[in-house]
Amino acid sequence: MHNIMVTGGAGFIGSNFVIYLLNKYKEYNVLVYDKLTYAGNLDNLLEVSGDPRYHFVREDICDAGSVAQAIEKYKIDTIVNFAAETHVDRSILNPDAFIQTSVYGTYVLLEAARRFCLQRYHQISTDEVYGHIPAGYSSKEDDKVDPRSPYAASKASADLMVNAYHVTYDLPVTITRGSNNIGPFQYPEKVVPLFATNAIDGEPLPVYGDGRQMREYQYVVDHCDAIDLVLHSGTIGEIYNIGTGLEMENLQMVEILLQAIDCPRDLIRHVKDRPGHDRRYSLNIDKIKALGWQPRHTPAEAIAATGRWYADNEWWWRKIKHGAFQDYYETQYGERLRQSTASNIQSSSYE
Repeated sequence: MHNIMVTGGAGFIGSNFVIYLLNKYKEYNVLVYDKLTYAGNLDNLLEVSGDPRYHFVREDICDAGSVAQAIEKYKIDTIVNFAAETHVDRSILNPDAFIQTSVYGTYVLLEAARRFCLQRYHQISTDEVYGHIPAGYSSKEDDKVDPRSPYAASKASADLMVNAYHVTYDLPVTITRGSNNIGPFQYPEKVVPLFATNAIDGEPLPVYGDGRQMREYQYVVDHCDAIDLVLHSGTIGEIYNIGTGLEMENLQMVEILLQAIDCPRDLIRHVKDRPGHDRRYSLNIDKIKALGWQPRHTPAEAIAATGRWYADNEWWWRKIKHGAFQDYYETQYGERLRQSTASNIQSSSYE
């Protein structure tokens, strides 16, 4: 494993993983293969842009010819597939792109991995494939998938395809399913960067429903560390959950975030919930912990660190939150916010 193709490597988690790999492994070469859709951003990779071991190809994973050409040219031996449309809200508005990228794109990559006899194909998945999880239980890797949004369904379909290629063709695959990632370079449609950047500008924070949905928030670098461990020490054909083992209500996340960036709580607005919104995710992470991994950040630490990063890096997000983003924001939140109510949450609720 020396020449790694990171698909979707200009996105949020992918770019953090590329930086992680190049900083840790001096003998590795990394090819970022990315279509550069709205959430792909080469600014994410400025830290490594001058590294001779870093290469970039702007192409679509659905283009089998381009995928094959990149594998041959850069002598790729490993694919780590981050490429996906990732936002649940957008999947509700337009499911087509999610099916194309996550389902057909994954098939194209698997066929390429089989054709070129790659050493490893690794699929980045999500805890959302398990669907809503009742209180008192945490999802295990062998639980059935029960996706409840087009995004989650597209990721679950990709996971099943990856497993089928392992069983049918003996392709050396692994899958990781991560909980909610937060950290540097996350596109501000996602809840933590959206709320951080809105709060910095004194704009309202649209909290879905009662805000008591339960989530695990993990710092993206911890996730990268776990993916790295699975690539080097995981068992072929296996799935590994990656999370924190700790969950919190979304309102608690908002409290921690606002405190970290010193913004007022009266910005919170409760808005109409999105369709099919899962109330709770929770991952059992015993399997990845058995490999020797532990998250280095608690969810509270991850939220605070993320908020501070956005406060310190306005150069990165201000140019994003204009133009097409504003159109999306109005479509998604405009009417909701006009009908919203202020939160009566007390400042001491989670202290």
